[in-house]
Amino acid sequence: MDLFEKLQDRPSPLGEFTSEGYGYYTYPKLEGPLGPVMKFNDKDVIVWSINDYLGVGNKEEVLKYDAEAAAKYGFSAPMGARLMTGNSDQHEALEKELADFVHKPSALLLNYGYQGIMSVIHALVDRNDFLIYDELSHACIVDGKQLAMADKSVFKHNDIESFEKQLERAHRNKKPNSSILVVTEGAFGMTGDLGILKEIIALKEKYPFRLLVDDAHGVGTMGKDGSGTGTHLGCQDGIDIYFGTFAKAFALIGAFVATEERVVEFLKANTRSQIFAKSVPMPIVESARKRLKLIQDHPEWREQLWENTNKLRQGLIDMGYNVLPAECPVTPVLTEGSTELCQLIMRKLREEHGVFVSGVAYPVVPKGTVLIRLIPTASHTDEHIEKTLKGFEAIKDVVFASASEKKKMTA
Repeated sequence: MDLFEKLQDRPSPLGEFTSEGYGYYTYPKLEGPLGPVMKFNDKDVIVWSINDYLGVGNKEEVLKYDAEAAAKYGFSAPMGARLMTGNSDQHEALEKELADFVHKPSALLLNYGYQGIMSVIHALVDRNDFLIYDELSHACIVDGKQLAMADKSVFKHNDIESFEKQLERAHRNKKPNSSILVVTEGAFGMTGDLGILKEIIALKEKYPFRLLVDDAHGVGTMGKDGSGTGTHLGCQDGIDIYFGTFAKAFALIGAFVATEERVVEFLKANTRSQIFAKSVPMPIVESARKRLKLIQDHPEWREQLWENTNKLRQGLIDMGYNVLPAECPVTPVLTEGSTELCQLIMRKLREEHGVFVSGVAYPVVPKGTVLIRLIPTASHTDEHIEKTLKGFEAIKDVVFASASEKKKMTA
C-alpha cells in the first residue's frame, strides 16, 4: 500500500478536533503582545491557555533585555553543537545558576525540553536496565520510554502499591549489572496533582533505584523559592535527576537537567539530541539568565499567581463545577459529556463571553468526559477572574444539562 494513501486514511488521535476544528480548536492564532488579554479572530479575549505562570513573558524589563541581547549577539551564534563549536562562558554560567537554583550539584542545558528529556532517558538506561514510569506521564516521557532499550513497566497513577509491585518485579528479574530508573512528574500538567515523590523516595530504603522527576510545571511556581515540587514537598534531595523546562514559568524555549556532576559529564557525551543538534542561541541563553534572576528576586509574582489560582478555583467550585483537587496552579474542570459539548463550551466562552479556554475530550480523556483546563498566571487581574467566572456561570445550564441527561439515560 502507498504510504501517503495510508496516512490519508489514518485517524488523528485528536479525532474531530483536528478534522473539523483547524484554526479554532486546534492551531488557533492568539495575536498581539503576550499577556492575559490577546486577540483571537480580531476580538479581545481573556486567555487561560498559556503557561506564562509568572507573567515573565510580558515584563517590559524582559522585552528590553531580549532586544538588547538579540542586537548584541544575533541568533546565529554560537554555531554548531556544543560538543564541537557551540559552547560559551554564558552557557556554562547559566548551567551553574540553574544547578544552584534547584539545589543540585551540576546541570546540563538542553536546547528543547521535549527532545531533551527523551534523549536523557534514552541515554541513562541500556538493555540490561529497568524503566518504571507513571501512567499519566507526559508524552515526552512516553516517547523517551519508546527510545529506551530497557525493560519497561508502568504503574497506576500515583498509586504506591502499584509502583512497589513494579519495583518488586524489576528486582526479581534483574541481573548483576541491571539498574532501575523511575520516572514521574513533579506536577502533572493535565490533572494538576503532584507526584507522590515522598512516598516513592521512601521506598529507596527497600529497593535501590534512581529517580528522575520531570518538573516542567513546578520549576518557578512551586516551593518557597520557586525551585520546584521537590522543595515544596521537602524531598528535593531524594530526586536524583531533576528536569525543568523554560517553556512555562520562564516563558522561553529550552530546558535543563540537574544532577550529580558525574552524571552530567556522562550526559554531555551521550545525550544524542544535544550532541547532534545546534547549541542554544546566545540571546536565549542570556535571556534565560535574566529571567532566572528575576524569578529569584520577585517571590511576590509567585504569591500573586497563587492568589489568582485560589480565587479562580474557589469561584468555580462555589458555582458547582467539578474542579479537580489540583495542588499546582493548573485548574482542571471535569464534566460528563461528548466532544460536541467540549466544542460548545469553548465556542460559547470565546464568542459570547470573551474568555479563551482550551478543552479536551475522548481520546485524550476517557470517553464520555470533558476536561477544560485553565492556567492562571500572575498577570491576571481580579477583573479578568470576575469576567471569566461570569462566563462560566452563564454557560452552567448547558454544561450541567449534558451531565444530567447522561444520568437519566443510565438510570
